[in-house]
Amino acid sequence: MLTRDLQLCTYDFHRGLVLPDRLTQKSHAGYARLAANMLAIYEQGVGRRRCDLHRDVQRVFEQEADCPLRRMQAFCKLLDEQSEYSESERRGAAELRRTVFRQAAARHPLVSQADTLFEHDVETVRREIAAGLNRSWEDVRDGLFADVIDNHRLQSFAGFESPRALLSRYNVAQVQAALFSAVSLTVETAADFKRILRAARLSRLMHTLSSPRPGVWRIELTGPASVLRETRRYGVLMARFLPALISCSDWSMRAVMENRGWSRSLRLELSSADGLKSHLPADELFDSSLEAEFAEKWGPDERDGWKLLREAEILHRGQKTFVPDFVLQHVSGRRVLMEIVGFWTPEYLTARLETLQIFRDVPILLAIPESTVQHFDSQQGAAVILRYKTKIVVKQVLEALAALGG
Repeated sequence: MLTRDLQLCTYDFHRGLVLPDRLTQKSHAGYARLAANMLAIYEQGVGRRRCDLHRDVQRVFEQEADCPLRRMQAFCKLLDEQSEYSESERRGAAELRRTVFRQAAARHPLVSQADTLFEHDVETVRREIAAGLNRSWEDVRDGLFADVIDNHRLQSFAGFESPRALLSRYNVAQVQAALFSAVSLTVETAADFKRILRAARLSRLMHTLSSPRPGVWRIELTGPASVLRETRRYGVLMARFLPALISCSDWSMRAVMENRGWSRSLRLELSSADGLKSHLPADELFDSSLEAEFAEKWGPDERDGWKLLREAEILHRGQKTFVPDFVLQHVSGRRVLMEIVGFWTPEYLTARLETLQIFRDVPILLAIPESTVQHFDSQQGAAVILRYKTKIVVKQVLEALAALGG
């Protein structure tokens, strides 16, 4: 991510909006070429110092009159995030300085040209010190301050898939930097609720859930899940959450922003329709290979009048949600929920039992491995248990549905 000092935004106090810097094909058509040039600098820059790479990146923008320095620096930061810089020279830099300065001090004063009064000239002393270290003076000079960040040398560059990918990362990074000033963030979604909620939890953000209208879920993020974290702003956590949100579909976001220099709160608005691209890979469609295998066996067609739907229903009670793995829908309109319990840890089983206890009055078909079924037998509530050994057999599921009156 970018740091706060690399944030580039426009503040519309009339409308109360924060507008992060964004590069578009329409208004910044030439930036694809500039991005390709920046990537080439790093791809061909192994062994070069960080400061030299940054200088060359800034030179790429010399003909761009409307490009602020902060934008150039932001690109350098993003390129550095994909880079590894050598550590071997850094480790001995402090000791090398002590050695060189100690030996130079013993010959003090140093002059540009020795005479009868001052016998130690700079060049001779440099050669003597380098010879004592069994190195050339050029090598000694380069190593003296190798631990200074600007002097770190590029060791490898992972790069980006394309110049467009670099520009996309920049656009997302500027929104992330803007979110550092966020005090709350609200997301509404009609599709990827489970993925968005999972991302919020992984980001350690506290959240409240509601459904403002049928088929739409609202997640309000207000701070870290850990009450031990004492800070007024949680914008960094919200910024980290953003790429995961962008990788989802059919969502809208509104963040409330505050800053000591503002007379009022502002807001940042974004949605999946804005076209930002996340660098994160899309989540797997299924949480486990067991679910994927079962869905593949069932197929897209109806079986005995039943159609298998993936995560098509959300159970909500208070601040607890439960999204069963599947919904089995009959041609008659009847729906049966199905949850697959895999081969998981005791902690997972405990959490799953707690969830099922909350929704114990909801009829659900529970597919449970024989190795763990003893944990569920007396606690399934209205659930019907289907045991399996290593794989879930479609025929068994159909038989269980028939027994339920399907």
